[in-house]
Amino acid sequence: MSVFGLPVEQLYLIILVTAGLATVLYLFFGDVADGAGEALPFLNPAVILAFITFLSASGFIFENVTELGSGVILGVSAGISAVLSFLLYFFVLLPLKSAEASTAYTEESLLGQVGRVITPVPEDGFGEIVIETVNGLISKRAAGLENTAIDYDKKVLIIEISDGTLIVKEYEPLRFRELS
Repeated sequence: MSVFGLPVEQLYLIILVTAGLATVLYLFFGDVADGAGEALPFLNPAVILAFITFLSASGFIFENVTELGSGVILGVSAGISAVLSFLLYFFVLLPLKSAEASTAYTEESLLGQVGRVITPVPEDGFGEIVIETVNGLISKRAAGLENTAIDYDKKVLIIEISDGTLIVKEYEPLRFRELS
């Protein structure tokens, strides 16, 4: 069978190559088209490109391997690509979308955290502490609670925040005494 003067196999191959190139371009310039996928998930460009790619790939394979009619092959290929696109969307794209990690934090989220002094905190002065988070290290200016001095490399507990300065006190882990 021929469509537009081309054999169906060649048409499937042309569509496959074009969809592959469009997918590569979408990888590089996809931020421009991301708004289209927000309204309706099935209009997401990644899903549409995947559907076209799966359709043309399976159509090309079935045209070369089987003796089925072109209409049947198109229907089977459309079903296969719909299932694969559905699986791609729900098991790859949605988890990736929700897994975007943010390195943002609020100062209030630091309350109660334990940090380490990297610049000694003098009496009535400021030093610097570092707090380890899942997103990396955060270094902040710190002052001692009740203007106490804290030495280098001591663990501190963040008690409060005042004008961007963390008010800390030396951390004393809770120790249980043995019952004798």
